[in-house]
Amino acid sequence: VLEAFVASELPLLKELKDLFVKWLSLYDRITIHQTPILQDLVVDLLKAHKLPSDIVTMFRLTFIDGYPKGLKKPLEDQPHYMLNAGEAWADAVLQTIEKELAWRDIIACALNAQGASPKQAWWDKAQSVLENVKHPEKVLEFLALVGQPRTVLLEQPRYERGDINLLFDKYNSNAARGLAWMATCIDHSDTARVLAGFVETSLKKVKGVGPRSPKLATAGVYALSLLQSDAAVTQLAYLKSRVTFKTTLKQIEKALDEAAKRAGISKEDLEEMSVPTFGLDADGKRTLHFGEAKAELSISNGEVTLSYFNDKGKLVKAPPASVKQDFVDELKELKASVKDIKKMLSATAVRIEKHHLLQKTWEYEVWLERYLNSPIAAAIAKRLIWRFAWDGVQVAGIWHEDGIKDIQNESLDIPANATVSLWHPLETSTDEVLAWRDWLQTQQVRQPWKQAHREIYILTDAERNTATYSNRYAAHILKQHQFNQLCALRGWHNQLRLAVDDTYQPAHIKLPQWDLRAEYWIEGIGEYGGDTTEAGTYLRVATDQVRFYPLHAAQNYAQAGEGNYAAHRWREEQIVDPLPLEDIPPLVFSEVMRDVDLFVGVASVGNDPTWQDGGPDGRFIEYWQYYGFGDLSESAQSRKEVLEQLLPRLKIRDRVCLDGKFLKVQGDIRTYKIHLGSSNILMEPDDQYLCIVPDTRLSKKGSDVFLPFEGDRTLSLIISKALLLAEDTKIKDSVITRQIKRN
Repeated sequence: VLEAFVASELPLLKELKDLFVKWLSLYDRITIHQTPILQDLVVDLLKAHKLPSDIVTMFRLTFIDGYPKGLKKPLEDQPHYMLNAGEAWADAVLQTIEKELAWRDIIACALNAQGASPKQAWWDKAQSVLENVKHPEKVLEFLALVGQPRTVLLEQPRYERGDINLLFDKYNSNAARGLAWMATCIDHSDTARVLAGFVETSLKKVKGVGPRSPKLATAGVYALSLLQSDAAVTQLAYLKSRVTFKTTLKQIEKALDEAAKRAGISKEDLEEMSVPTFGLDADGKRTLHFGEAKAELSISNGEVTLSYFNDKGKLVKAPPASVKQDFVDELKELKASVKDIKKMLSATAVRIEKHHLLQKTWEYEVWLERYLNSPIAAAIAKRLIWRFAWDGVQVAGIWHEDGIKDIQNESLDIPANATVSLWHPLETSTDEVLAWRDWLQTQQVRQPWKQAHREIYILTDAERNTATYSNRYAAHILKQHQFNQLCALRGWHNQLRLAVDDTYQPAHIKLPQWDLRAEYWIEGIGEYGGDTTEAGTYLRVATDQVRFYPLHAAQNYAQAGEGNYAAHRWREEQIVDPLPLEDIPPLVFSEVMRDVDLFVGVASVGNDPTWQDGGPDGRFIEYWQYYGFGDLSESAQSRKEVLEQLLPRLKIRDRVCLDGKFLKVQGDIRTYKIHLGSSNILMEPDDQYLCIVPDTRLSKKGSDVFLPFEGDRTLSLIISKALLLAEDTKIKDSVITRQIKRN
């Protein structure tokens, strides 16, 4: 085919493309290194003709592991086709080059970006080529398209890890990195936002591979660090709350440290002071006029609402046609702001919750400025209980209606010399905690996380007997990847265990303000192949002890598939025994155990409704049954207490009641028992198992039920399942009805 192609005047294009598609489908790709005749033919072909972009792409992809001598330059000299077609952003670049040839120099410069950071010569070149195009801000448009679905799908090569159509084109990625760096040369309000999105999309995980391009994520964080603007700090703070990939997270922390150093303040102060307003007023509202029409953006009870009004002031479901036509850029900016506000609300909630362990205090005036007078921070802070102290007086209060109120809903007159800290239920009486819970329910205030309903973990007799370790959350089977992600989100350090001869530290969290380190011992379980990914990563881990050590004590290590942790004697760190649990401050112990309870409650295989057969070869049937219907943990007990308050307010209150470990639901066909820990279901009279796999429709069924806090997905599932089963004659899903009606 190649010989005929070279000898012709560009017939056989389809045949040539099909030939390279065939090569790409092979695991052992044909390399031109081994076929000198083919090399000569391809070089002649490239020199003689301007080829369509899809043919050039096939050449590049076929030789993805490197060009042979003599082939690279002819490929890159192909007019206009400097990138591989088939990715949305690359296609947009190629179309732009067709219209404005100067963009070719920009892409050539981007492709030459090398290393972790470019040299000064590269920056000089980048500045020069950007000055030669009419709209250099199009770089941001291209970056915003990175990660969009491929426009041309590739055949999956045999034995290739991960879906090749979800991965980034290796050749194009070099140019994307250069464009991310170039974006810092462009003065535009969207630069930081686009770069943050670029980092997020680069870290999206592909099954069997992991993050699809840590290299591009690194480039994005580096570019954000160069911007040295409030907008960049805002986006870095948001990424810090979302990113779980350790290498990138370290870069984000470093960038924030450097920004704080430049500002001469602490990193925590920097993050608090860098929360943007997005044009919202003190009440969290913003009105934008589009001619006679308008849009109203508001935050209420943590929810972001965008409403449109036509030129007659009537509320409409979507922007009027005149707005879509005449205010394209303004509408685009508004929708982008809504996304940014939701992201920043999430990041701010994560940051403030950490103050439970940080034990941070603020001067009252500083707290007002950073929390109540900032519309984003206020959307979180006004739904939380705070402790105010002055002149020997201590009182708890929460913002309500027009000021800070106490538990009796009376206004508090707080002097300027007061200090403020985040209220924790462990530091007050049970009566006060219950009173605040009633207040939240009565006033219909939904807290951003469990605060008044926060679980408290105190030492058990068993833990006093073991003295230096807790077995409270030992002997559980967790899905490793989900556990690892939860660790990162909660600030724990963990490393995925591979089925290899290597040692690993236990999952642990460092608490420098307490001079402590907490460890949760885990080990990979199973055999290579059936119990691992293709890359050899264990799918599941078994859990063991929780221990506490001085912060700088020698770190423990164990083999990936073993739980016998011990410090390495040859290391220079100080080797000490674990600390007695009774010496650990109660707040620290409670918060650490709460995290561990969360890990088990979310990542346990016992939560999987499809594992009633015990998983692979039925090996975990005993554990699944124990966890799915066993004793309640502290978080499940807390769930039970919430349901005691909630059930009388449900429309199905006459059909539901609490029965020990279960929420019992009386349907028309059967009676159901929903476990308060796992949300698994048994049907009376003989405790038959009912498998209901959660989906979007089930989640929406309980969405109108008021809950006094966010974040407990299991509680939402229990309520949704109860609402569904109370009207079991109306269920139309045949998978569920067949189970209900069986004898």
